[in-house]
Amino acid sequence: MAAFLSSSLNALPGVWQGDAWAQAPQPAVATGHAPLDAQLPGGGWPLGCMSELLLPPQAHPEWTLVMPALAAHLAQGPGHAVLVTPPLEPFLPALQPLGLTADRLCCIHPPSPRADMAAAWACEQALRCRDVRAVLAWLPQVPAAVLRRLQLAAAQHRQLLWVMRPERSRAQASPAPLRLWLQPQGEELHVHVVKRRGPPLAQPVALPARTPVLAAALQAQAQWRRQVQAAAWGMGGRTPQEVEDALACLALATH
Repeated sequence: MAAFLSSSLNALPGVWQGDAWAQAPQPAVATGHAPLDAQLPGGGWPLGCMSELLLPPQAHPEWTLVMPALAAHLAQGPGHAVLVTPPLEPFLPALQPLGLTADRLCCIHPPSPRADMAAAWACEQALRCRDVRAVLAWLPQVPAAVLRRLQLAAAQHRQLLWVMRPERSRAQASPAPLRLWLQPQGEELHVHVVKRRGPPLAQPVALPARTPVLAAALQAQAQWRRQVQAAAWGMGGRTPQEVEDALACLALATH
């Protein structure tokens, strides 16, 4: 009788058993990180669902994680990725080799007051836009009701949605079907699967802290800055303060 019920339930559309989470029907976009794909239902970022990334203070490992999938998703056709209240400007030298050019990215910084609520509203409107293929939102302080609205909007419009929140939020309930806690550890990025459609994952997934493209871009930029600094010091009549100001301007121009 139990076997009959099990086979009957599995035949129903959208129904799956907990021990069959890897084969559960779930449209997804490959993350670009094979060890992580192996632990996610559908083998990647869920399409039409909110993926919540929990970040440590003063660290921004989210780009390393999402950059390969975002680039591959945008390469499939026209459209934009909307960045809502990013704490830092996108590092274009690392994004351009993957095809993520500035004209494919749209940054939104709602004005204060109530910037968080305005950011959440902008995020929801972006999910409803036909020209948008993915949304990345940094929402450190929004209530659960707002997150539920975003999850519903992502599901209705089959969009990719990443929401970045502080790691202290991991103890709070969330409507996100997928929650990942990111911990940089030296040359590795440890990805803790806090929540997924399936059993919990006891051990974190270890990934390189930097993608090869990002590492090459950072190395090239560091070398270029050294050359600029050497050339600046070689110019007569320049004071140390003038050189420092010039380098500061150059640093701003490359971000």
